[in-house]
Amino acid sequence: MLRDITLGQYFPGSSPVHKLDPRLKIIATLLFIIELFIVDNFIGFLIAAIALGAVIALSKVPLSYILRGLKPILLILAFTFALNMFMVDGRILWQWKFLKITQEGLELAVFMAIRLILLIMGSSMLTLCTRPIALTDGIERLLSPFKRFGLPAHDIAMMMTIALRFIPTLLEEADKIMKAQQARGADFETGNLMQRAKSLIPILVPLFVSAFRIAQDLAMAMEARCYRGGENRTRMNEMKFKKSDYVAVTLLAVFGAVIIIQSKVF
Repeated sequence: MLRDITLGQYFPGSSPVHKLDPRLKIIATLLFIIELFIVDNFIGFLIAAIALGAVIALSKVPLSYILRGLKPILLILAFTFALNMFMVDGRILWQWKFLKITQEGLELAVFMAIRLILLIMGSSMLTLCTRPIALTDGIERLLSPFKRFGLPAHDIAMMMTIALRFIPTLLEEADKIMKAQQARGADFETGNLMQRAKSLIPILVPLFVSAFRIAQDLAMAMEARCYRGGENRTRMNEMKFKKSDYVAVTLLAVFGAVIIIQSKVF
């Protein structure tokens, strides 16, 4: 289950999506998330799904690999779906004692589930198609205008990228600890919800110790390479917009316009 989380992982490739400027991909992801919350009908979600499907096809990332990232949130999806389906008043379709399913509740449950699925898949594409170092440079360049107000753009970008980069590492470490505990007779599968939560406590202590060890090793590696922050540092590869980036900007503007127009029309 832990290995199914795709957020923070990078899928190597040389597709047109991989080659796009990281600043553009960050802005596109943020706009996609905003537009998902602007959408208020299923036609808008259909347009967003088609656009996301086109990006996935161009990126050449296997769809099964992306869908695998939805497994860890199935419980949240089920809880959100049930909460909206049973708690919204409206025209009753089915009722048993105090439980009832309304047409409005069912539509809202499906609506929220689709929004959450598209949100996770769209966010995952950013890290899947962008190298961590490129993501750091992109975030820093986007935050650089705020340096005049005293914002440490490089430090913030570095911290955000390291946090994303080490999500898969910590998940892999947690998986190793769980397997080691199971080999010693630990049981994480049986019992009620509280019992399962208590059985995870022995995993947290070694996981925290491992996290601090990884952080210390990273700090020592950065010091050994004379890392001193972002001031007066040069880059091997300067970021410049190419023709493909301008084409992507045009397509992004068209997508945003279509989403806004259809929300007004429908």
